Amino acid sequence: MAILLLVILVVPILFDRLKLPALVGLVGAGVVLGPSGWNLLPSSLPMINLVSDIGLAYLMFIAGLEVDFQLFRNQKIPALIFGGITVSLSLLLGILLGEIFNWTENTSILIGALLAAYSPLAYPIISRLGIVNNPSVNVTMAATLITNISALLILSISIVIPNAQFIDLTQLMIILPRIIIYMTVIVVGIDWVGKEFFRRFGDNESYKFLFVLCSVFFAAVVAQWMGIEKIVGVFLAGLAVNDAVEDGPVKEKLLFIGSVLFIPVFFVHLGLVLNLSEFIDSNSTIKLLIFMLLGLIICKFITAFFIKILYQYNWQETLTMWSLSMPVVGTTLAVTLVGYRSGLLSSAVFNNIIILTLITSLFSPWLTSRFAGKLTCAVVNQSEKINLSRNEQHPEQQDFNILVPVYNPQTQQNLIEMAALLARQAEGKIVPLAIAHATAQMHNYRLEKACDRSERLLAKATTQCQSLGATVAPLLRIDDAFAPAISRAAREQKASLIIMGWGKRHGLRARLFGNVIDNVLWSSHCSVVVARLVESPSRIQRILVPIENLTTPSFEAVKFAQILANANQAQVTLLNVCISEIGRLKTDKQTTENQLPTRNSSSNSSQIEARHEHLHQWLSQLNLPNPPEIQIIIHENVGQAILQAARLYDLVVFPYIRNHTSPGGLANHDVTTQLARQLTCSIIILKESGGRGAGPAPNQDSLGR
Repeated sequence: MAILLLVILVVPILFDRLKLPALVGLVGAGVVLGPSGWNLLPSSLPMINLVSDIGLAYLMFIAGLEVDFQLFRNQKIPALIFGGITVSLSLLLGILLGEIFNWTENTSILIGALLAAYSPLAYPIISRLGIVNNPSVNVTMAATLITNISALLILSISIVIPNAQFIDLTQLMIILPRIIIYMTVIVVGIDWVGKEFFRRFGDNESYKFLFVLCSVFFAAVVAQWMGIEKIVGVFLAGLAVNDAVEDGPVKEKLLFIGSVLFIPVFFVHLGLVLNLSEFIDSNSTIKLLIFMLLGLIICKFITAFFIKILYQYNWQETLTMWSLSMPVVGTTLAVTLVGYRSGLLSSAVFNNIIILTLITSLFSPWLTSRFAGKLTCAVVNQSEKINLSRNEQHPEQQDFNILVPVYNPQTQQNLIEMAALLARQAEGKIVPLAIAHATAQMHNYRLEKACDRSERLLAKATTQCQSLGATVAPLLRIDDAFAPAISRAAREQKASLIIMGWGKRHGLRARLFGNVIDNVLWSSHCSVVVARLVESPSRIQRILVPIENLTTPSFEAVKFAQILANANQAQVTLLNVCISEIGRLKTDKQTTENQLPTRNSSSNSSQIEARHEHLHQWLSQLNLPNPPEIQIIIHENVGQAILQAARLYDLVVFPYIRNHTSPGGLANHDVTTQLARQLTCSIIILKESGGRGAGPAPNQDSLGR
């Protein structure tokens, strides 16, 4: 087990540095350490099998939990068409392969179904490029629900119906209604029960955890009782609790636990089971792999081409859909392992599917980066233009209240000073908030002590605000939890902004139990500033705003930086880092320490000019009297580029975009957190106003890869 823990700790980090999918490294590590390699980890080890089975269930649960129902509703018709054609062509491919290799009907149709399911591994690239709202991307993402459900439905039928009777209508009429009724009851029933439960008993994290666990166990047990494979029940449980649990700390912790432990062990176990020598020694297996790979490529391309004709997509959108729908990872791997264990799939087919997974996982992101990079990004939608212009034309109609939780005397002074700068600029007021932790008895000496301390902090904050010429309204609150107290007070005081000091946002304890900052970012209704200020805000003269996606969070970061700059007569620089996709541009050794290479070829020059024009149009939506400077650089590493550029600035403002797991079930690293550890200047992370505090799409980190 020590070897296994070392593998799941080191391999994802190593492959992340190599910019390769972590699952490739984990499966490869399983092959090297298993019977096909050094034989250090036997595949029959009970502990590994147990954790792997949990990882299998977790993988399917996450697949259901991360389905975006709103996206599916918006793209329902094209998603149904795309998913339906994908499944139909894949089933025909499976039947054709069955005729060539003499498989039974069940095996042929099951292989077609698992080839239809796909996981858009390249979605983080789409997010980084800022094209998450492109219709072709949305259709491809929404259609995963159709392909996943189809694969699981066919798996259930294949296991229940004896071999060579899959197309028997009599058998289908008996089995299919039972499975459909089960699916409907689980999804609709658990969703309804969950909403009623939380409506009656409150929105408590402990209750949500218990509800999720009970839902998973109930769905799995009922599935086994009805003779249906349990991973079908687990997937449906994820779908069912998706809407009831919603995005928030509970969902993030569920994803985190599975992504860092159980799912990686599942991938390693696949490598242990993979018989590489059998694959290499047999010509028929290599022939099968070639047929499957070519058939998969052709079927997915035909589907994308049909959608192109139907909805008038251009070629770049069509090729992006094709590359996004190619990786056979999450549901495919789960169905493959279950089919192998049930005897529906032979060892040769199992080996080929695993190899096919690795191939598509490597090439799909590469192809997507080629095609998606040429798509035109929407600068900003019309509704954002209207809202922006309304707010800027009539700022006097809105009260600008800034809530500042005061707790740490060492950071309180700079936070209050920043709030005063903003309040004077917007003619608003500051609401210093001190929270005394509640006890069971209101006359308890601990509560009295906490109230005395809070009153001293408020008195100090009030004096400071008055000395800075800002209107102040101090607030003392008694509550049993700090994060809800801050969010509720902000709502009650109609705050437009919350300013908080920087806290520890990484580590196992923070991931599992969260902290005040994480919970406020999730629950607050207004914008939130998380600041690490190394000097007085009044001394800030140069502000850097690194952006990569032209999305609403980036929009808000630029607006905030400009407001702060106006208060200080400072200058804002908008930094956009382009990663050259055709040969990574290496930094010129002769470049000075504080200057980055920007133009090393005519292609780079044209790329920079096009991006500069795009950013100029994007900034024009702000109608700023003193617009920011635009700096565009080409660098092989976004983080290193920002670190080098930030040496000349007093403050770096990052847009906050919540960190999610990737579609393969492995957690992405948070680039903002990595940069914050190395930057020596002041840092601000700004969350846009809104209840969820998340970015525009799942599976992305703050600055991309």
